[in-house]
Amino acid sequence: MPPPLRPREKTSHATARMERWKLEDAKARFSEVVRRAGSSGPQLVTIRGKEAAVILAPELYRRMLPKDKRQLPLLRFLQGLGLSGVDIERENDSGRDIAL
Repeated sequence: MPPPLRPREKTSHATARMERWKLEDAKARFSEVVRRAGSSGPQLVTIRGKEAAVILAPELYRRMLPKDKRQLPLLRFLQGLGLSGVDIERENDSGRDIAL
């Protein structure tokens, strides 16, 4: 388990809840740091009390990457379906009576 957070160490809001590892501890227990990144969330590595790196699970990293440029925005996708001639209307719904 990583050493507890010392009060004098500065944290940002985004990294406040991450498990923190001193660099020398992270190096000595790298397998555990990587395992915890996959099971417990991102792991913060510090050098002399300053944030230096974050170890992430691959799935989380992929979600953070910019979207693929080949994906169309929803509006362009729907326009490309060729449904512009289809008449779609919804009846006016005035609600319903319910017993209270």
